[in-house]
Amino acid sequence: MTVALPIPTIELTSGARIPQLGFGCFLVQPGDTERIVSEALEVGYRHIDTAAAYGNEAEVGAAIAQSGIPREELFITTKLWNDRQGDARAALTESLDKLGLDRVDLYLVHWPVPSQDTYVAAWEQVLDLREAGLTVDAGVSNHEIEHLERIIEATGEFPAVNQIELHPEHQRQQLTAYCRANGIEIEAWGPLAQGKSDLLMQPRLQEIAASHGKSVAQIVLRWHIENGTIIFPKTSSRSRLIENADLFDFALTETEHAFVTALESGTNYGPDPREFGAK
Repeated sequence: MTVALPIPTIELTSGARIPQLGFGCFLVQPGDTERIVSEALEVGYRHIDTAAAYGNEAEVGAAIAQSGIPREELFITTKLWNDRQGDARAALTESLDKLGLDRVDLYLVHWPVPSQDTYVAAWEQVLDLREAGLTVDAGVSNHEIEHLERIIEATGEFPAVNQIELHPEHQRQQLTAYCRANGIEIEAWGPLAQGKSDLLMQPRLQEIAASHGKSVAQIVLRWHIENGTIIFPKTSSRSRLIENADLFDFALTETEHAFVTALESGTNYGPDPREFGAK
């Protein structure tokens, strides 16, 4: 069994600690998932983020089962898909069966889907699943301030995390400030802008990377780490898995960090949570 990477952890509302860096399974094809998750675990990752909608929970489960890593050393997240918001218990039970687990560490309401107006009820059900011991922590994904305010008002319960699209070009500063003021940790999906921009080609970022002996991707990921954000960059390459985790032997200068922050342009590459629907 391999040794866990020395990745910092963040304490959640339950007292559980979540590794600040994990492996994300979004857009990982089922045929590749078991291999790359196995490799992630082999090189020392202990935090895996998947979802029912990704269609690869069974392959994640197979990699976990074959790893030989004690369950208490792993942090596993999955998510409630939009068309299952009326039966979260059945949905999580199916996810657990595929993962081969008796609980997950974090269960998220994947999208609010305001048009179907079931996200408050979904949040209430996820809280019930937490009380039943089927998940250690309860959280949400892609929730804007108005969605968070509504679920908190209805239940008095704050999500442990809010997983949102977040990268230097789309920093969600008002939303992140609201979350942090209310003890809601931020997880960034698409931390490198999903490869849909020229972010990694920025000449100044290339200069900063060269000065540290790092890649531009490592500079951006380090910026996230220094902001206290939880990240799980996606890759299908073992070498990139190792590179993505090599973030903890250097720090950006104040000027370098400020440069990355100044790349904010309000540009998102994913769906609008206010409009995204069940289909």
